[in-house]
Amino acid sequence: MRFLRRAATLALGAAACLASPVVAQQSPVPLRVAGHFTANTKHVDGVERPFFAGLGRETGINLAVTYNPMDQVGVQAADALRHLRNGTFDVMSVLIGQTARDEPFIDSLDLIGVSTTLDETRAAVDAGREALDRRLGERFNAKVLTLWPFGPQVFFCNRPVRSMADLRGLKVRSYTPSMSALVQTLGATPVTLQLSEVYQALQRGTVECGITSATSAHTANWGEVVRSVLPVSLASGVQGHFIGLNAWRRFNPEQQAALTRAFGRMEQELWDLARRSHDEALACLSGAEACREGRRFDVAVATVPPEDEARVRQAVGAVVLPAFRDSCNRVWGECAAVWNRTVGAARGYTIP
Repeated sequence: MRFLRRAATLALGAAACLASPVVAQQSPVPLRVAGHFTANTKHVDGVERPFFAGLGRETGINLAVTYNPMDQVGVQAADALRHLRNGTFDVMSVLIGQTARDEPFIDSLDLIGVSTTLDETRAAVDAGREALDRRLGERFNAKVLTLWPFGPQVFFCNRPVRSMADLRGLKVRSYTPSMSALVQTLGATPVTLQLSEVYQALQRGTVECGITSATSAHTANWGEVVRSVLPVSLASGVQGHFIGLNAWRRFNPEQQAALTRAFGRMEQELWDLARRSHDEALACLSGAEACREGRRFDVAVATVPPEDEARVRQAVGAVVLPAFRDSCNRVWGECAAVWNRTVGAARGYTIP
């Protein structure tokens, strides 16, 4: 009898030892996600929402994901790095240029005029990614998961605009420091607004023009409130998905590798979206027959004068890089030197 009792006790003990890891393994890992603005339906509904809904299946990790677009939870895009550092959210879709007030170096990947095509932007992102990741870890306890572009950033105006000369005296929505520097050199006044605020500002005349991608302008129905597009490319609107390091450390190395692969797949999907959606969105904004998906508008698309493209290139050395150097070096003394070794070297620029 004593033998049976002892055997039963040992069996129960063994069962408890086996059960504990299983229970721990099966407990879902929470992941609070703030996604992009709801107006960007191709990115939010087409990519982000299904990605996060299926992330647990794709990685084999038992996740409890809570996903909400940032404007639905009252988050200002400029505060993203603070929310990650404070642990308000575990993963955030980050509009890189809008967070530059907290970390000027984050603007380094997409400075106005430095990379005006997606291929040029890819080279800049690849060159600067590691340095940005280190900087985020040091200052905001965060890590880069994705870096990707919205597409060429161009001018949309609620009045006829045929060249950059027509922007003089106008108020122009801007969202990065280097973009504001360029707008000022054109004799215009930069006004910082996040995307969800621009439609109403254009409608009411708070601003006369806004800078964004054709894809964003189309999905946000700017075609209702603008009359012209000046498609001179200024940058590519680089965005990212960042994770707080406290959240990242909830995962073991195998899980981190699986997450890295999954986010890498989404990053490539977003690059592909940027490449195919720009011309389509411009066609829809102008009401052209080439518009195959989405609403058609009747916006005049100007032919970019060669002198406008030259003006953007000239502004890089004269205004953009000096302004970036001065603002970034004030916060981080190595900023310009690191940029020269990474993005600058990849793009053929040097900050003096």
